[in-house]
Amino acid sequence: MTDVACQLNAELQQPPVICLMGPTASGKTALAMALFDALPCDIISVDSALVFKGMDIGTAKPTAEELARYPHQLIDIRDPTESYSAADFCQDALKAIAISRAKGRIPLLVGGTMMYFKSLIEGISPLPEADVEIRKAIEIEAKQKGWLAMHEQLASFDPISAERIHPNDPQRLARAIEVYRKTGNTLTQLTEIKGDKVSGNVLQFAIAPKERSDLHARIELRFNQMIEQNFKQEVVALKARDDLHHDLPAIRCVGYRQMWQHLQDECDHDEMVFKGICATRQLAKRQLTWLRSWKDLHWLHMEDENNLQVILSAVSKL
Repeated sequence: MTDVACQLNAELQQPPVICLMGPTASGKTALAMALFDALPCDIISVDSALVFKGMDIGTAKPTAEELARYPHQLIDIRDPTESYSAADFCQDALKAIAISRAKGRIPLLVGGTMMYFKSLIEGISPLPEADVEIRKAIEIEAKQKGWLAMHEQLASFDPISAERIHPNDPQRLARAIEVYRKTGNTLTQLTEIKGDKVSGNVLQFAIAPKERSDLHARIELRFNQMIEQNFKQEVVALKARDDLHHDLPAIRCVGYRQMWQHLQDECDHDEMVFKGICATRQLAKRQLTWLRSWKDLHWLHMEDENNLQVILSAVSKL
């Protein structure tokens, strides 16, 4: 047997990785807890909002009691002032998966941040970290010349990225120019290179509603429950800090952005609730759009009571 074949065989002998994806409010957490009761597994969160400390109600984070019984990794690992990229997630998740497998347990990845799943399964491109000085220089140049001129500049050395990035999207436009100025390689060139990814058997499941209206009803119910659970006071506490502002990724999270606006008297309570529910529905729509193009995906229906057995059956066949 060749070295490559031996390595492949060793990877397949490892416990499988279960990926449980789906839109917000579809019941992923409850199904993950049922799997934890049925299998020797470790739950690893795949959620860009749950990483933030002090953001519990608006993210629908499992309660302290639930976390005590069903430990989740990659929850409460960042302060809201900090960022957490897909690259950060992959590094943390691959480490957690390796530790879980070394114990003979099954890593169970659960969440709705599709970019994290995609990066982990396919491998993430080796893009450089943000460079504050280069970004400042680009912003100054954009003020002088305009973003349309910056877009034309991008098109001169990376026409593929320029075709994909709209001139009215300064954040992505600046990032593409920054990458080129820092590395000498275009964003297109670097995204074609894939780094480390999860190995071995990976079972991918997505839980989704049969009818979109059912998910919409769940989203509205859950948002109103958050309001009753004192979501407002949670954001009041965040807003009282002098190091948080509305442009941070944490505060831009769905629900938090709308409540922050309400606390700044930009909208009344009813309008905040309406906007929050609409934004959550839009998030769910984007998540489902991602999933429809996903490869090797097993679909589960939100209303089906047999979802647990379907996953257990798939695991038993490996």
